[in-house]
Amino acid sequence: MTVPHTSTASALGHWPTERRPVLDWLVNETAGQRFLDNLLVEMSDRLLKDSVPVERVSLHLRIQHPQWQGARLLWRSGMQEAQIDTFAYSDDASRLLLRAPASEIYNGVQEVRQRLWDQSAKNEQFPLFTELSGEGFTDYVAWPIEHTLGKRHVVAFATKRPNGFSDEHIFYLRDILPALALASEIRMKNAMTRTLLETYVGPHASEEILAGATTRGSGKTVSAAIMICDLRDFTALSDLWPRDDIIELLNAYFDALCDPIEKRGGEILKFMGDGVLAIFPLSDPAACANLLAAIEEGLNNIVAVNEANSLQGKPALRHGVGVHVGDVMYGNIGSLKRLDFTAIGPAVNVASRLEELTKHLGHPVLMSQAFVGMAAADLKFESVGRYPLRGLQEPVDIFALAS
Repeated sequence: MTVPHTSTASALGHWPTERRPVLDWLVNETAGQRFLDNLLVEMSDRLLKDSVPVERVSLHLRIQHPQWQGARLLWRSGMQEAQIDTFAYSDDASRLLLRAPASEIYNGVQEVRQRLWDQSAKNEQFPLFTELSGEGFTDYVAWPIEHTLGKRHVVAFATKRPNGFSDEHIFYLRDILPALALASEIRMKNAMTRTLLETYVGPHASEEILAGATTRGSGKTVSAAIMICDLRDFTALSDLWPRDDIIELLNAYFDALCDPIEKRGGEILKFMGDGVLAIFPLSDPAACANLLAAIEEGLNNIVAVNEANSLQGKPALRHGVGVHVGDVMYGNIGSLKRLDFTAIGPAVNVASRLEELTKHLGHPVLMSQAFVGMAAADLKFESVGRYPLRGLQEPVDIFALAS
């Protein structure tokens, strides 16, 4: 049952004078708690210790993430860690969110209260109420958590206490909402900052930036196996196909190449139009083998993408890969006010030249002697000759994957 919000003063007839230990804790003692799920667990435990009979607490959050539109943090009495559920950008996830009582709060309602112990009350409005009632819960209440710029999230409390929450319990819980809103917004903004940085510059660069590498020229050098991939005939495709089709083709291409890289410990440093620059740090002894396995899986994935494209009347995709090993200088480059955290250096240039050479030698993957010399002995390569590379004084011995 959804009820309108009423002020605490009018509901109880007076303002309490006692201190709220959980409120004091939220305001004064949570600066060292980095993660919102841990804060939720400790807050819930503290409420119990202060005789507020919460036995289920959930936070429903709308988040900014490339994969998830929302998340739910759930604590039940006795849990040492909160359960974290995420909701993807899909129709199924959207319907699931709409079935939750939290949807009423998102739509503007100020309070959702359901007295589950009252058998005459209708529990059919949301399936959750029937589920909670069957588990012995007697009362459920949810309120908005208001963040800045009109961002609204939801907190919900449930109890198994006979006859549900008392008026004093409800007053206590309402009293901590502003402090919970402030504490949760700080941690959500911190998480969002990290997520956005990882999304747009990658996990390695994001760690450097968060650690203070925000001035021009700051950064570090990483020894790594390097791969540069480039899509063939992209300019011609862009001229022939509508924008939305091109974006869909590019996304499928990047998924095919990038998923194998990331799951094997590689890091994507840059998307360069239709190109990808990725590294496998040599701190991992298996870096070269992992890079080659990622390339092989990427080639197989492209075959699958092309089969799907053929069924839809779309063009087949082809790409070339250049592979080298060496030091990557990784840091901030740009103007005084606009910086790019990018990778540069001779080793990157060599990988780029090898990728260009794939267009002329008929091999989709070309590797330098330096890389082949570091790769595992049981991996098989074939020499394709010695070729000059633009910008290098001496020709380079070049290898392809053995067929």
